[in-house]
Amino acid sequence: MNWLVFALMTVVTWGVYGAFLHTGSLQMGMKDAADGRYKAFLFVGLAYFLTAVLAPLLILLARGADWNFPKGGMVWSLVAGITGALGAFCVLLAFGAKGTPPVVMSIVFAGAPVVNALYSIWQHPPAGGLGSIKPQFFLGIVLAALGGCLVTYYKPNPPAAKPQPQAAGTIQAKPAGN
Repeated sequence: MNWLVFALMTVVTWGVYGAFLHTGSLQMGMKDAADGRYKAFLFVGLAYFLTAVLAPLLILLARGADWNFPKGGMVWSLVAGITGALGAFCVLLAFGAKGTPPVVMSIVFAGAPVVNALYSIWQHPPAGGLGSIKPQFFLGIVLAALGGCLVTYYKPNPPAAKPQPQAAGTIQAKPAGN
């Protein structure tokens, strides 16, 4: 069951990814409304380098791994990495277009399993054809999409911003007509 522990660790880390990325990008972290998200993505790339290049390199060296990399494995792994990085970049673009982490990430994480399921069926069709797929599978796809919609639509809103107190000695203008 080690796979389940790792899968749940992924759920937790990817679950907070959007919120962390949002905090690090716009005015909150980089303090640059125009280019903050791109600056944040630069550090995401650095984090990927540390985590996805140096860590496996050290593990492979420690294990005395064979340094033979088959072409097919390299190409598909590169495609997977580019796809993941493009997805992360699109999350930043969604935030820059005024999407909020709860909404954007709900759509992403509800939609991704649906895309994965459909792509997997296309890549590896069932032995009996599409007609052999149980209705529960299609119901699961509908429920995943519906769950994403419900989470997005009914997400709790943060409290309203408190009005800023007036500075001492300032005069507040009266509305016209009074």
